[in-house]
Amino acid sequence: MKRQIIDWIKALAIAAVLAIIVRLFLFAPVVVEGPSMLPSLHNNDHLIVSKINYTLGSPHRFDIVVFHATERRDYIKRVIGLPGEHVAVEDDQLFIDGEKVEEPFIEETVNSLPEGETYTRDFTLQQLEDEHEKIPEDSVLVLGDNRRNSTDSRAFGVVPLERVVGEAVFSYWPPGRMQWLD
Repeated sequence: MKRQIIDWIKALAIAAVLAIIVRLFLFAPVVVEGPSMLPSLHNNDHLIVSKINYTLGSPHRFDIVVFHATERRDYIKRVIGLPGEHVAVEDDQLFIDGEKVEEPFIEETVNSLPEGETYTRDFTLQQLEDEHEKIPEDSVLVLGDNRRNSTDSRAFGVVPLERVVGEAVFSYWPPGRMQWLD
């Protein structure tokens, strides 16, 4: 009996250590707070964030990332601009280094607007808080999909890569919204 108890304690201790390692270094659960990523993500969606993706690589355009906005708060936004790029939006059209780039995740919303209304207010990289000509090599520019109701790089400037926690890869709750995020 004593041997079985010791075996159970060992098994539970190993499981706890593995869970801590996975949570600290590989994956983390995150809950969406607020409407800033509508229509892609909804308030209270539960996500799995991969921390290892950016340990082994770097963010790609349109990745959904979680980053430390403040010491106590994380934000979930979409990567729009990458290091070394110039970003601008004019008449709801995204321009990267002067070339038009389609944003399929907001296309339906933009097309449903009444004539003359815009979804994303015009801006250039130079007009943001940090006034860069190009995104610094250690940073990304992020925007929420709900451009009319999102605190993002337009408000606080580019995000240093060291503050990026990881890439949101899977939505698992509520079950009806379960999906891989791409």
